[in-house]
Amino acid sequence: MGRKRKHSEAEAAAPVKKDDSAPERPKRTLLGWKDKKEDVEEAKEVSAPSAPGFRNKEKVLVTCSRRISFRYRHLMLNIVSLLPHCKKDSKVEAKSSKGATLNELVELKGSSSCLFFECRKHKDLYMWMVKSPSGPSVKFLVNAVHTMEELKLTGNHLKGSRPLLTFSSNFDKDVHWKLLKEMLTQVFGIPKEHRKSKPYHDHVFAFSIVDDHIWFRNYQISVPHNEADKVARGGLDKMTLVEVGPRFCLNPIKIFGGSFGGPTLYENPFYVSPNQIRALEKRNKAGKFAKKIKAKRRKKMHELSNPLEPDEFADMWKDDE
Repeated sequence: MGRKRKHSEAEAAAPVKKDDSAPERPKRTLLGWKDKKEDVEEAKEVSAPSAPGFRNKEKVLVTCSRRISFRYRHLMLNIVSLLPHCKKDSKVEAKSSKGATLNELVELKGSSSCLFFECRKHKDLYMWMVKSPSGPSVKFLVNAVHTMEELKLTGNHLKGSRPLLTFSSNFDKDVHWKLLKEMLTQVFGIPKEHRKSKPYHDHVFAFSIVDDHIWFRNYQISVPHNEADKVARGGLDKMTLVEVGPRFCLNPIKIFGGSFGGPTLYENPFYVSPNQIRALEKRNKAGKFAKKIKAKRRKKMHELSNPLEPDEFADMWKDDE
């Protein structure tokens, strides 16, 4: 009998097969064929740490208090439609503890700012503009409210497009106006490449200071579309502004150092609350009524002190009984 061959010897004796498969084809791109060397270089570029750049991740929570009137609710919805980077939430009870509740809501929604519309007595609208969680925060009284549905203006622009923010030169005079300008820029400025925004600038948010009030206007940038009147780059002479809406006026009351409270950084010395204005109007009306009563009393006293002489012809035509 022959001797059995060991397993290792069998493996050594087995012939090595040649790799007859075709070489791997390079990748085809729009610019031609790509070699493996280029793939390796691209992989190195991707793996290399890029320089960290700033990315605006601003998100705004927009909400309101309970028992808000329909007009102010429509104003809030108009602002929500203008800001694609905002998040709308359900109504919050306007109590003394609303600050803690809203701060918790802002944190849960992953937002960095908050616009809170607070309605009192179904008449007065207050707006809180807050940077959460560390502040600052501003409380405004909102006047001269006109919604888009009420105005029915001819202007129109894309929903979600990014606006150009313009400020009057008064914002650079005092420190508190500079702070308000920065907060308005962060809240109303839509972040670049936001997933819900469109990469167009076809409208303008105008903030101007008149009589220590901030007036807001929204304009569409209208450009002629005819081939003959086509606007070249930089040709601003043919561009026009058409108002879209809404309109409102912000009267700053106080600026706080924290979120929905904290130390008072600024207080408006010219602010008069709507309750005081209504009380003065009532006093003026009450004064008019008191003047009428006094005039009636004076007339009665004058008639009593100066009685008329009896008329001798008063009973002339009466029939004798």
